[in-house]
Amino acid sequence: MSVDRKQLIIEAAKKSFTQFGYKATTMDIVAKHANVAKGTIYTFFKNKEELFGEIITTLLAEIKHAADDAISPECSFFENVHRALYSVLEYRKKHQLTIKIFQESTELGTPAVQEVVARLEGMVIGYIKQKIHKAIAKGEIRPCDPELTSFLMLKLYISLIFDWEKHHDPLPKEKIAELFELYFLKGLSA
Repeated sequence: MSVDRKQLIIEAAKKSFTQFGYKATTMDIVAKHANVAKGTIYTFFKNKEELFGEIITTLLAEIKHAADDAISPECSFFENVHRALYSVLEYRKKHQLTIKIFQESTELGTPAVQEVVARLEGMVIGYIKQKIHKAIAKGEIRPCDPELTSFLMLKLYISLIFDWEKHHDPLPKEKIAELFELYFLKGLSA
């Protein structure tokens, strides 16, 4: 049986980044967890940044897959955006590596980690932006600035799911959908 050393290294690095964060993870730690010589890592990755980048690329693909799985052709544009955003943010809340990434970005401001957070937010905004373009073309929503609207939708979700919970009981999924519909579909005008 052949051992896939590259995969062992990736799994060990994921565990190390999750446990110690990006900044505190060293190639020595990864080598120890993967049970390989440090030089073996460099046959697959030129540095820690490249190894982290490979893990993050896979993570972003998994998050996009979670959003795609939440979309239903029978649902309205707003319901699908709600479902996709909720699944992305739930993924983020449940996976320890994403939790550690956002924690390190906020607390330490590590540039490589901040870049990952920006990539994740950019991916989500781009994803929603595509859905907005399609919804405008179908006449489901009024013409608007798709990028700005995507940004606002994401930030509203982040605020309702993460920021609200800092000082209040978590909002149920249905309440978040109701607020999303109120602010984006109906507006606040009487």
